[in-house]
Amino acid sequence: MAQRTGLEDPERYLFVDRAVIYNPATQADWTAKKLVWIPSERHGFEAASIKEERGDEVMVELAENGKKAMVNKDDIQKMNPPKFSKVEDMAELTCLNEASVLHNLKDRYYSGLIYTYSGLFCVVINPYKNLPIYSENIIEMYRGKKRHEMPPHIYAISESAYRCMLQDREDQSILCTGESGAGKTENTKKVIQYLAHVASSHKGRKDHNIPGKFIRINFDVTGYIVGANIETSDLLLEGFNNYRFLSNGYIPIPGQQDKDNFQETMEAMHIMGFSHEEILCM
Repeated sequence: MAQRTGLEDPERYLFVDRAVIYNPATQADWTAKKLVWIPSERHGFEAASIKEERGDEVMVELAENGKKAMVNKDDIQKMNPPKFSKVEDMAELTCLNEASVLHNLKDRYYSGLIYTYSGLFCVVINPYKNLPIYSENIIEMYRGKKRHEMPPHIYAISESAYRCMLQDREDQSILCTGESGAGKTENTKKVIQYLAHVASSHKGRKDHNIPGKFIRINFDVTGYIVGANIETSDLLLEGFNNYRFLSNGYIPIPGQQDKDNFQETMEAMHIMGFSHEEILCM
């Protein structure tokens, strides 16, 4: 597990300060209270300590407010020791259950850590704001590193695929999947940004907003980008005035600047040779 102390931006969005996590007092408190997870309508699950067992039911005391409640034994889920707090790979959890997975993802997300491994997979939670973890300096931090040597990041996944392609001489695929708004497009752009940088192609250019669902990047035997294919769809679109979201008013998202994103998209289109008429037709 990657470790750092005395973190500064942007590292605080990547590394966990394990010196804070490994607190003997916290471990002793967890052991004494016999903390577990119980169902919660508000939070999904919440922490509680076991006070008394009565057949198939258990009396617990909620850690948040000290209230007592009776719950069914089958509804109780084990809680991991404090040393597993904000763990980078959830496959390492001693108690791998729904409550522990949800808590770990929430705990990391509220600390600004949006990437978490789950075995071979990388789970990403959309922060809905720009984080300073996609610069060329960050790319260089991940370049040439094995996955376990650095914190979870889409760059680590990209680096692993790139190195496997060079070493095994086999095609590699990265699948970004999730519901609408989960961040698939943004992370796909970061994959392309990383590959373009490490392959020494398009260095210094801004990442482009690429439409489409399937992208194939072609490399030569030395690892340089020699071309790319983008699968797009021919859609029959109505006039833009018919789209309701365009007339719903200005609703800003903290950390997002639509004006800057639009300008980057326009610059990318001009770089790719789109005419003014073609841009208006999109």
